[in-house]
Amino acid sequence: DDALAGIRAEMAREGIRPINVSPIGGKTLHFFARLIGAKRILEIGTLGGYSATWLARALPAAGRLISLELEQHHAEVSRRNWAQAGVSDSVEVRVGPAAETLRQMQAAGEAPFDLVFIDADKDGYPQYLELSLPLLRVGGLMLADNTLREDILDANSTSGIAKYNAAVAAHPELMSIMIPMLHGHGFDGLLVSMKQSSG
Repeated sequence: DDALAGIRAEMAREGIRPINVSPIGGKTLHFFARLIGAKRILEIGTLGGYSATWLARALPAAGRLISLELEQHHAEVSRRNWAQAGVSDSVEVRVGPAAETLRQMQAAGEAPFDLVFIDADKDGYPQYLELSLPLLRVGGLMLADNTLREDILDANSTSGIAKYNAAVAAHPELMSIMIPMLHGHGFDGLLVSMKQSSG
C-alpha cells in the first residue's frame, strides 16, 4: 500500500524512530476494529500516525479516532501523513501527557469508545489501563502492543509491561488473550482484552 509505505518513509525523513507496529500488526488492529464494528477508537501513542491509519481505515463513514501524543513534532508529522492517506476527516490528535488527557476526557464525560489501543511509553501502561478502562464500552476491546517481550517473561520483572499484564489478567472486568507476533527483531505480542462489565 503506497500510503502506508509513504508514512514509514516520512517518519524516517523526519527522524522518528521506527518503533511503530509492523504491517502485520497494523492489519491485526484493522481486523479487530472491523470485527467489532468499531465507530469510536482511542489510541494512546500516535508516533507517526501509522497504526492510526490502519485503524481509521476500519471505521465507518461517521467514525472517529482520537489519538493521544506527547510530542508536538510527532503530531504534526502524523497530521500530514493522515492527509496523504486520506483519513484526516476521521482522525484527531490531542497533544500532551496521555494520563492528563485521559483524566480530562473522563471529566468531560467523553462518549465511550469501542476500542482502545495502547502503544506508548511502557512504564505508563498500568496507568493508561486504569484511566482508559472507564472510557471503554462494555463489549469493547483494549489492545496493548509490545506485551510479550523477552524481559517481561521473567517472573520477577518489575517493568510497566509486566505490571500491565498482571493487572489485566487479574481484572474482574476483563477477559484477555495474548496474541504472539513475529517481528524483524524477534517475537512480541498483542494483548487483547474485552470489557465484560462496567464495574
